[in-house]
Amino acid sequence: MEPDLFTAAAEARQEKDPSGSPLAVRMRPRVLDEVVGQQHLLKPGSPLRRLVGESEGGPAGPSSVILWGPPGTGKTTLAYVVSKATDKRFVELSAITAGVKEVRAVIDGARRATGGFGKETVLFLDEIHRFSKAQQDSLLPAVENRWVTLIAATTENPYFSIISPLLSRSLLLTLEPLTDDDLRALLRRAVADERGLKSAVTLPEDAEKHLLRIAGGDARRALTALEAAAGAALDKGDADITLQTLEETVDRAAVKYDRDGDQHYDVASALIKSIRGSDVDAALHYLARMIEAGEDPRFIARRLMISASEDIGLADPNALPIAVAAAQAVAMIGFPEAALTLSHATIALALAPKSNAATTAIGAAMEDVRKGHAGPVPMHLRDGHYKGAAKLGHAQGYVYPHDLPEGIAEQQYAPEELKDRRYYEPTRHGAEARYADAVEWTRRHLGRKRS
Repeated sequence: MEPDLFTAAAEARQEKDPSGSPLAVRMRPRVLDEVVGQQHLLKPGSPLRRLVGESEGGPAGPSSVILWGPPGTGKTTLAYVVSKATDKRFVELSAITAGVKEVRAVIDGARRATGGFGKETVLFLDEIHRFSKAQQDSLLPAVENRWVTLIAATTENPYFSIISPLLSRSLLLTLEPLTDDDLRALLRRAVADERGLKSAVTLPEDAEKHLLRIAGGDARRALTALEAAAGAALDKGDADITLQTLEETVDRAAVKYDRDGDQHYDVASALIKSIRGSDVDAALHYLARMIEAGEDPRFIARRLMISASEDIGLADPNALPIAVAAAQAVAMIGFPEAALTLSHATIALALAPKSNAATTAIGAAMEDVRKGHAGPVPMHLRDGHYKGAAKLGHAQGYVYPHDLPEGIAEQQYAPEELKDRRYYEPTRHGAEARYADAVEWTRRHLGRKRS
């Protein structure tokens, strides 16, 4: 709803003396050029720049937009900047508390403002995914007729949570997680800026790194933790926010883990070796260390996919599909929920029967190729589809296995010098036992001798 006199007075007081506001609120950018990150959305002529009046566009005025991204990436901040920078009427609603009645009231007010004063209205609707289909439907006439310019924010996939007609009438802008460099610039600005901590404390490098890890790409979380730690340091009479003070304040120990150094590789190695050794508890410990340190969940998922083939293979044919599904889920949901998916996959892989037969098989085959043991393809296996192939003897004598009762033909497939070479030596672990039986049966029917 539009702010009443009391709300407006409170906001005016807050702007005049912001010291009582949280640091994250005080450090909100005032113009688009102060926004940290999301530079792909802030190029000249972008929808957001047009919304703040940098380019009116005439009949091709700024479109309604849907901002989609993880928490703390700047959706509310961008709407706030628009509200301050534009000369348009700005109204804010939250889908948590508002309903169709409130939406209609805003639309009616927008039509009156446009007709009576020529004043356009920008409606910021936070958490739009919480609106039902009927509630979202109530926005359609206003968006389509441009009675309001909608800025809607959501943390959920809009293709699942927002109705198609509203999506088709809006531009979907995807916000990316903030990088460490983005957050580092934000933290340093907050420490030095007059709106922030006014250089009352300093932030040493080790404490800054810990803040970046616990922030997880969330600017609001980073500034909230910084403000709490600064308060604790000042209470102690310290000029520095020490790592110890930060750990005590946020109740989270600094994990000794360097994402670009030895710890990155050592802990990842320990995770995979624990899975290989079937120690599910050790595997979960190393997984937790990687998660707490802010490791890229996609990196962890890639390591699990490799482990599924390298160390489990056909002893559990479901291991690779589980790892691949985990990687796909991680890419879609991200942290913190991705921790559950990675745990699911890690437990499944650690407890699966193990076999490296697939690994050794391709290793042995590639070693032979590297040594030059390739040989010509047998004539009956060569391509016989092109004109003149028969005259060359290609595909002559090939036996089609599906024409035989047992579906297998006793004919030579490998090059002559490798015709009796065996690469795959299955174990009797788990499901691979049946592959061991199958491979012996097929080799006998192929007339293969043991090399």
